[in-house]
Amino acid sequence: QVQLVESGGGLVQAGGSLELSCAASGRTFNSGAMGWFRQNPGKEREFVAAITWSSGTTYYHDSVKGRFTVSRDKAKNTVSLQMNSLKPGDTAVYYCAAVTSIYKGNFFSTQIYEYWGQGTQVTVSS
Repeated sequence: QVQLVESGGGLVQAGGSLELSCAASGRTFNSGAMGWFRQNPGKEREFVAAITWSSGTTYYHDSVKGRFTVSRDKAKNTVSLQMNSLKPGDTAVYYCAAVTSIYKGNFFSTQIYEYWGQGTQVTVSS
């Protein structure tokens, strides 16, 4: 059974930094990709960043480019999201997600992801 467990969320002041981690268990991800999404109450879950397991190719939403960095550790089966220069607008529950093949579609879409973590709250105060 595949499990994704996020950690690292919390409360931070605007301009600060947080690093989220997502630990995957139940299978080894040698292919496919991992994505980070975020969601606020009453709003749709939105894409933040993604990284492919094999090549490490990264993708970012325009709103986080230059501030967030996604990385993966294949040996540890973990993915991280380093978030710098945080803004109040970054406040949300952050989810990691896994898709087992890079050919399943658009990494920006929640539809292609097969596994999801439980989410971790990030709150940025002004």
